[in-house]
Amino acid sequence: MSTINSDMSLNRRPVTVITTCYGRNRHLYHLLASLTHGSIQPDEVIIVNDDADPKCLAKFALNIVQIPTTVNASTDKTGFDIGHNRNLGAARATHDLLIFLDVDCIVAPKFIEQLSAKLQAQPDGLLMGQPRYLTRPLSEEESSALQRGTLSLTCLNALSVYNPYRDNFDDNESNSSALNHTETKKTAIRKTDDYGAFWSLCFAITRQQFEQLGGFDTQYTGYGAEDTDLAFTARQLNIDFYLTADVVYHQQHSVYRPPLNHLNSIVVNANRFYDKWQCWPMDGWLLSFADMGLIDWQANQSTSITLIRKPSHTEIESAHCPDAPYV
Repeated sequence: MSTINSDMSLNRRPVTVITTCYGRNRHLYHLLASLTHGSIQPDEVIIVNDDADPKCLAKFALNIVQIPTTVNASTDKTGFDIGHNRNLGAARATHDLLIFLDVDCIVAPKFIEQLSAKLQAQPDGLLMGQPRYLTRPLSEEESSALQRGTLSLTCLNALSVYNPYRDNFDDNESNSSALNHTETKKTAIRKTDDYGAFWSLCFAITRQQFEQLGGFDTQYTGYGAEDTDLAFTARQLNIDFYLTADVVYHQQHSVYRPPLNHLNSIVVNANRFYDKWQCWPMDGWLLSFADMGLIDWQANQSTSITLIRKPSHTEIESAHCPDAPYV
């Protein structure tokens, strides 16, 4: 190991990775494999999850803590609650540097090293990584290579694309093709005032700042807006927001365009968001729903969205995109 990397290792503060899932264990094991074979491993991986096999988890050379996705019985919530689960994970974290990852992430080899170093340098900030989206699920051969640590970034890059509707770094800035773990070239980081660009697929924050934010607002339910709400709270508290070029690969799964399968929770969450911030989130989806005659909504309204009708089975099937890389 070079002297520079030795010094970085000596000065590095420990980091906790937090993820949560249910019924997505193939994705989970891919994520854990990528964390295992990174240039540095996280010091702790908290999995808020009820159904992963402990024997399978034990195969990974990681310090894994599995905690249940228990929802307070006094609430009327049912099912998977990602904000609640992330809050549970943060509350159990041993370390002050926190990296939150969706379960369908595969991290690039230097992701944990680079993003945790940036958070250590900007401990008062909110930092987000750079997703690339796989255009199909990994094959069995590719999955096995990932588990062995031999799946190349050349392969992952060839299988993935950027989301053109997001703010993306170029490949030179992300250094995503670098396979040499001893390289010390730093990936890019830039501060932005566009807090609406935040989404919680891959982000880093210190425990102190997460607690100052109050964690995720658990009044949001199901799908949509809870991550934008977190970012708006950060803006309200003058917490700086940074985009970074540290790459994760989002594992492909089917989506709905527009997400008619999440219509009810999107309406509930949009109303919750407007009540707090006096602006509408997810306006592209809301416009699609309004154009279909599903909701009563206009961009300039200040009253709550009302549901006119539920989508038909045919409409839902027409919106299904089994091979799309992102919504």
